[in-house]
Amino acid sequence: MYTVTVRDHMMIAHSFRGEVFGPAQRLHGATYVVDAAFSGPELGPDGILLDIGAATVLLHEVLGGLTYRNLDDEPSFAGTNTSTEVLARVVADRLAEAAGGLVDGWGPVARLVVTLHESHVAWASYERQL
Repeated sequence: MYTVTVRDHMMIAHSFRGEVFGPAQRLHGATYVVDAAFSGPELGPDGILLDIGAATVLLHEVLGGLTYRNLDDEPSFAGTNTSTEVLARVVADRLAEAAGGLVDGWGPVARLVVTLHESHVAWASYERQL
């Protein structure tokens, strides 16, 4: 299995509902380092799994829809605790949707794992098929 990973970051504000979150129930900010790892069983005819430059642009565009926003004010997150796990899935789903037909042209990409790093000691990932 081949894997190509690209990295970017996003800065968001949000708050959580529920006693389990303690002081994070108040509005606070988070900066995530975001990795998008594309995997597939073989390389395409050009000897690549996908174009790293195109994948980097795609990730940046998807994160652009989230960064510098208070997620509490975003209608798509109404009633949702925007935990790191939830945001990893949102980024993965939006990335897969944005890739659309591009993934088919990159080679046999079959899987995507998006990892959001909260810090150097804590992160969460979401994995999905493409």
